[in-house]
Amino acid sequence: MMNTSPTRPGRRAELLAAGAATVTVVLWASAFVSIRSAGDAYSPGALALGRLLAGVLTLGAICLLRREGVPPRSAWRGIAISGLLWFGFYMVALNWGEQQVDAGSAALVVNTGPILIALLGARLLGDPMPPRLLAGMAVSFAGAVTVGLSMSGEGGSSVLGVVLCLLAAVAYAGGVVAQKPALGTASPLQVTTFGCLVGAVLCLPFAGQLVREAADAPASATLNMVYLGVFPTALAFTTWAYALSRTTASKMGATTYAAPALVVLMSWLFLGEVPGLLTLVGGVLCLAGVAVSRSRSRRGARSAARGGAPGAAPEPRPEEAADSAR
Repeated sequence: MMNTSPTRPGRRAELLAAGAATVTVVLWASAFVSIRSAGDAYSPGALALGRLLAGVLTLGAICLLRREGVPPRSAWRGIAISGLLWFGFYMVALNWGEQQVDAGSAALVVNTGPILIALLGARLLGDPMPPRLLAGMAVSFAGAVTVGLSMSGEGGSSVLGVVLCLLAAVAYAGGVVAQKPALGTASPLQVTTFGCLVGAVLCLPFAGQLVREAADAPASATLNMVYLGVFPTALAFTTWAYALSRTTASKMGATTYAAPALVVLMSWLFLGEVPGLLTLVGGVLCLAGVAVSRSRSRRGARSAARGGAPGAAPEPRPEEAADSAR
C-alpha cells in the first residue's frame, strides 16, 4: 500500500499559507472602505501615522504576550528597508496619490506593483517565473485596470498624482523583496512589528497634523483609522509575512490581484455602489488570473503527490548521500 503520510505536513503548510494569504487580501481590500471614510478627515501623512501607531501598539502587545523578543541582527537590514519603503513611504505616497488621480489611473499605476515584485524577485531573489505565473499576472492586471476604469468618476489625473502612485508601487515592490530574506531568520511577527515601528518613526513629522486633525475629526473617521492599524496593518501584514515565508515573492504579489474584485464586492455591500457590467467583468478577470498564477503544472502536481513540496529540492540518490557523508 502506498504511504502518503510524507505529503501531509507539506499539504498542511500549503493550506495554512493559502489561508494566511486569503486573510491578507480580504483585509487589504476592506481597507478601501475605511480609507474612503478616514481620508475625508485626515491628510495623507496624518492618516499613515495614525494607522501605523495603532498597528505598532497592537503588534507590540502581541509580541510581549508571546515573548518574541528582538529580531536577530541578520534580519535587520531587510526589516529596515521594508519598514522605510513599504510601511512608511508607500502609505504616505499612496494616500496622497489617490487624492490626486482618478480610480482608473490609480489602478493602472499602483497595480504594476506585483509585476515589479516578480521582476525584482527573479533578479534579486532568484524566484522562478513559470509561464502560468506570467499568464495569470497578465490576466489579473487587465482585470485590475478594467475595474479601475469602470469605477472612475469625472475627476482628472494630475502628473503629481500619477508620479506618487508610481513611487508607491515601486516602494511596495522593493519592500516585499527586502522583507523576504529577513523572514529566513526572524519570525513573521517580528518582521511585521519592527517594520511597522520603522515606518511609524519615519512618519513622526506628521504628528502635529495628526493631533490637530484628530481634534476635529468625526468619531467614525478616527475609528476607521484605528481599524486600518489593527486589521489591514497589524493582522494582514503579519499573515502576509507568514505566507511570504512559505512561498515566493512573485506568487504572493500575484495573489494580491484578488483585492480589486473584493473591493468591488465590499463597495457594493458597504457603500451601496452597485457595480456595472464592465466592473464585474474586471473582477472576474482578477480572480481568474490569480487562479491561473497559483495553479501548478501536471509535473508539479505529480511531484507533490510523491511527497515533494513545490520548488523543493529532490531527495539525493543513495550514492550521492554516501558521497556527501564522506
